[in-house]
Amino acid sequence: MAISYNGLWKQLIDHGMKKGDLCAKTGLSSSTIAKMTNCESVKLSVLEKICKELDCNFGDLIDYVPDNKEK
Repeated sequence: MAISYNGLWKQLIDHGMKKGDLCAKTGLSSSTIAKMTNCESVKLSVLEKICKELDCNFGDLIDYVPDNKEK
């Protein structure tokens, strides 16, 4: 299972923000943003802070990308 944060990056563009701006406004660390850049999982509390700042929902930030492996 993979998570895509492409929605988050689009939201930042739409709000005229950079990743550093997001860190400053939410108090998130640059390592947390790096995890999302690398499509790694983060806590829901991280997504909640971002949603509050950008006035959006979880679904606006993340997408589920299924593995291509057959079971």
